[in-house]
Amino acid sequence: YGLLLEGGPRRVGLFLGCVMPALYPRVHRAVVRLVALAGYGVVSPEGQGCCGALFAHNGDMDTALSLARRNIDAFLAAGVDAVVVDAAGCGAIMKEYAHLLSHDPAYAEKARRFSALVRDVTEFLAEAPLPPPSRPLPLRVTYQDPCHLAHAQRVREAPRRLLRQVPGLTLMEMEHPDRCCGSAGVYSLTHPALALQVLQERTREVAATEADAVVTANPGCMLQLEAGTRLARLPVRVLHVAEVLAAAYADLGPIEGIDVSQDVGKR
Repeated sequence: YGLLLEGGPRRVGLFLGCVMPALYPRVHRAVVRLVALAGYGVVSPEGQGCCGALFAHNGDMDTALSLARRNIDAFLAAGVDAVVVDAAGCGAIMKEYAHLLSHDPAYAEKARRFSALVRDVTEFLAEAPLPPPSRPLPLRVTYQDPCHLAHAQRVREAPRRLLRQVPGLTLMEMEHPDRCCGSAGVYSLTHPALALQVLQERTREVAATEADAVVTANPGCMLQLEAGTRLARLPVRVLHVAEVLAAAYADLGPIEGIDVSQDVGKR
């Protein structure tokens, strides 16, 4: 928590979440470096917690709203210009705090202010004054739209725009990129058989593209797609949009999971 990187006069608050710090801390590191490269200071306010999405999905709205209030207080107290989220499922419910707390006289106005600040990292970076990436990545990738990004937040073009900016990278669309991977919050735990069936459909489409990597923007999707590629024995890596983009900037140094010293386009 606290100041992560100095930057310009404007500051961005990074939402940490539960899964990203535990399983994909490299994504957070890539996001911090990219946001700083765009000229922003990056802070991670103390007092933030879980976004509450999984509690809301499971019907425990009291806990979800309690967590929402905690996050609103933490980020508004930090005085940030934007709240950047690199987990699509978290960002979707955080943009809904204004609606979920509209009945609460103590938090309705604060929730509206907070939700107006929330940006998925891909939409934030697509609009940010980033310099053009210059390090070539000879990589063939296909992009899986997280449901909570494409359908809930209606963010589809921003991640693709960022990927197309990377020199040497080829974006190969799968047949149905915006269909669910089967993770769906807690769905893969409560309905594992059907979730596996949905995953196998996505895995077949990934294989058909002959991509080197499948790129997405949500840790639940990353976990599910990693399981699918391993089960199908596909030589395909699963990456977040932010870490692919960060690897294309020589000034940011090496990025975990992507080795630009080798011909990464070879399978």
